[in-house]
Amino acid sequence: MKPIQRIILISFSLLLNSCITQFIPKTNEDKKILVVEGLITDQPDTNTIKLSKSFPLGTGSISVPVQGCNVTITDDFGNTFGLTETATGTYVTDPSKFQGIIGRFYTLHINTNASNNNLNYQSYAMELKPVPPIDSVYYEKVTIQESNEFSAGMEGCQVYLNTHDPTNQCKFYRLEFSETWEYQLPFTTTNNICWVSSKSKEINIKNTSAFAEDRINRYPLNFISNITDRLRIKYSILVKQYSLNEDEYLYWEKLQNITEQVGGLYDIIPSSVPSNVYSLDNPNEKALGYFSVSASSSKRIFIKDHFAGVVTPYTNDACFVYSYIWVGNISVKVGTLVKSCTDCTVRGTNTAPDFWIDDK
Repeated sequence: MKPIQRIILISFSLLLNSCITQFIPKTNEDKKILVVEGLITDQPDTNTIKLSKSFPLGTGSISVPVQGCNVTITDDFGNTFGLTETATGTYVTDPSKFQGIIGRFYTLHINTNASNNNLNYQSYAMELKPVPPIDSVYYEKVTIQESNEFSAGMEGCQVYLNTHDPTNQCKFYRLEFSETWEYQLPFTTTNNICWVSSKSKEINIKNTSAFAEDRINRYPLNFISNITDRLRIKYSILVKQYSLNEDEYLYWEKLQNITEQVGGLYDIIPSSVPSNVYSLDNPNEKALGYFSVSASSSKRIFIKDHFAGVVTPYTNDACFVYSYIWVGNISVKVGTLVKSCTDCTVRGTNTAPDFWIDDK
């Protein structure tokens, strides 16, 4: 390249870079909006309400917890239950004093502290609708690739759910799950066997209102491919089923559309997802999120089976970092084990969960 051409190219590149500026589109979003994430159930467990503030586009922050609030729940029998802040922006009920009751209506009340202008928010009264027991959770092997003379076969695992409500009271469902699996390192080390857990990240909802019978069959809850070590030794999945009213079903449906579609800012913006929490001080002030009130049922299964072609993450390429050292005039290749291949607690815990059943 001639010098003059090089100068022109460099100048043009500098000009392009100097013209790049951040574009922050104008929206009707408030600068800071209260975000409510909460669920109370009919189970004798701790219920959690999380409060945060959202920030506008371009600020680099998604949300920050809102601390020091006075958070209470009331029912339609005139009872009031206080929540305690156990972590910044996280408020919990006392299981010994509060447990949701089917058929009752519950309302969330929030009073922010002085640093947040002592604002008052309230949810609509939400009925705790019944939910049926889960009929069954089961799995089937799925052939990913047939074995042939050139390559081995590969199999995955599809987990299904069946449920029905003979009373036809629960028409809207939300499902979530947590999975736990056992894994073992291929090397003899102190921490050789561990368990790791993961929660579902997708929104699973089902509407049976258009069906003659309130029944869900073969709902494909979770697919486990062969490119994970979940199926190598033993796997467990705990499924939770929640009742929804129609308004909350529509809320989750809109969130599902946001997470599943490949789109940008102008497809669905967060404020288009309706909340059941509103400001008592300013009717024009929005809140995001949802105060969920649901009955819950659950079922756990274990999977201990052989699946063809399940990978191991502990290959030589993954477990060894190679370097070369010189010994005199000779170059010697030396391999060093990475920590995740010598200590399973890098990924999980070496303490078996209480629910783990030793059926070997």
